[in-house]
Amino acid sequence: MNLAYFQLIDRIAALDVGERTITVEANVPETSTIFEGHFPGYPLMPGVLLIEAMAQTSGWLLIAMMKFERMPFLASVKEAKMRSFIAPGERLIIDATIAHEGSGFAVTDAKISVDGKLRCNASLTFRHVPFPHPDLRRHMDLMADKLGFPRQAIAHG
Repeated sequence: MNLAYFQLIDRIAALDVGERTITVEANVPETSTIFEGHFPGYPLMPGVLLIEAMAQTSGWLLIAMMKFERMPFLASVKEAKMRSFIAPGERLIIDATIAHEGSGFAVTDAKISVDGKLRCNASLTFRHVPFPHPDLRRHMDLMADKLGFPRQAIAHG
């Protein structure tokens, strides 16, 4: 996790296009300026960043489903539940599944677990459009390589 650059996932651990699921890993850093203000003496991962981590996870699933032809953008967060605190140094397992697809949008169900225990979850809606700029597409290709995106999972068809 690189909070300063809004990179909230570290590695794609599993991607199954047929089952429409993804699992990623993220290690919350031990130190970050974010924890100086959230909260002094009792550092906790902000809920908004947990939602963003679920959104990034879901986004990679959607990019895979659309074979890198369209870019998803978070449009709505529903039924987000922060069930327990997440502290610096914890290892997050983030799962997402496509719940619904429509014309130009998709809905995912995402959750974050630590040591097998559910910590938070949400239903996320995304709009998706053709990549709006070639630089964004190049950046996403570089990020895919950095995260270990299994390109063979989308190589068929």
